[in-house]
Amino acid sequence: MIEFYPQIRAVHIVLAMVSGTLFLLRGLLVQLGWAGFARSVAVRYASYAIDTALLTAALMLLTILPAAVFANGWLVAKLVLLVAYVVLGVLALRSHPASMRARVACYVGALLAFAAIVAIARAHHPLGGLVQVAG
Repeated sequence: MIEFYPQIRAVHIVLAMVSGTLFLLRGLLVQLGWAGFARSVAVRYASYAIDTALLTAALMLLTILPAAVFANGWLVAKLVLLVAYVVLGVLALRSHPASMRARVACYVGALLAFAAIVAIARAHHPLGGLVQVAG
């Protein structure tokens, strides 16, 4: 399966960007008071389909790559941030949050978690882009 690594990686990257962009747009719609479309069945199912394909590609990459690639902990950092991203994203898109301030905080937190995931993935280091600063 290693011969398909470049294609699987490309699909994973594209799906990650599509998933993040869809969350960004859905979150903006909710924050602007247009939650009906953001929470519609069609948009939710599109999000589920994209995220399922994204997870499938991630698991395929995980099985292809040798264990030594993950020795510095960057994958663990990504997975921890992924859990935070999902939890914060669910709270940000919920119909009954504690308050508008809490919903906005969860939305911003989810976007920051997503940005950190992308930075870690690009750097292959738990510090993401900060690895250059830290030396």
